[in-house]
Amino acid sequence: MPSPLLTLLRFAPQHLLSRLAGRAMSTRFPPPLRRALIGGFARVYGIDRGEVPGGVQAYASIQEFFTRPLAPGARPIDPAPDALVAPCDGAWGACGSVRDGTLLQVKGRTYSLAALLGSGADAGVYEGGTYATFYLAPRNYHRFHAPCTGEVVKLRYLPGALWPVNRVGLEGVDSLFAQNERLCAFVAGSDRCPPLCLVAVGATMVGKVRVVFDDLTTNGGGRTPVERVYGAPRPRLVKGEEWGRFEFGSTIILVVPPRVAEVDCRDPGSELRLGERVGTLA
Repeated sequence: MPSPLLTLLRFAPQHLLSRLAGRAMSTRFPPPLRRALIGGFARVYGIDRGEVPGGVQAYASIQEFFTRPLAPGARPIDPAPDALVAPCDGAWGACGSVRDGTLLQVKGRTYSLAALLGSGADAGVYEGGTYATFYLAPRNYHRFHAPCTGEVVKLRYLPGALWPVNRVGLEGVDSLFAQNERLCAFVAGSDRCPPLCLVAVGATMVGKVRVVFDDLTTNGGGRTPVERVYGAPRPRLVKGEEWGRFEFGSTIILVVPPRVAEVDCRDPGSELRLGERVGTLA
């Protein structure tokens, strides 16, 4: 039997609701209210205040607090040259090999890599390679970073739905990640990074997904895919450097070609910390 939430969302204006949620989250509070309201938000979601620069009173809105930076030194980046590092905080989801152009969404459900990336040609590069899915919960730090040092070749925005990426959505929506709005960043290979793709997936009530090197975002109202191909000098990302953020929680999918890196898959639900080693570069 379909989930009542999914049934409701099929008929709801998903994008409008998410944009309205983004605006509500951006409401600026006067200083006397910040400690109570933003502090209450932090308590509800179990956010570690020791990692919050300036304390909750330093942020004028829940959105500012939600997309806050980390306190210096809170996430050391594995310095080993061969380390592929976690691009975000969160939890592990499905992880494994790309077989026949498909990835695992959750046990019993697969989806097409070509549909996820919006290109069969791009998907073919990763056949036989490895993918890893990382989920960000509301309590997590919501900026995402480069897993290794490389240059961004192109950025593709793929419009779509905004289904929830929790258990209800994963088990109830076919090809959820390939249906939802997303930004796909393709990184060129180098001696410190294999050619890889990072997909930032939007979700219900995610106001926008933003990147630091371009003004292209999700949920802007357009329904046409947009691709940016970068000439020299390309945007360069150093391992551990921020490259984007979620304006509420969602998902990062990392895809690497065969024979260029080994990803150390962990059980779904295992905790993930930005900067820790998640694989080894060949």
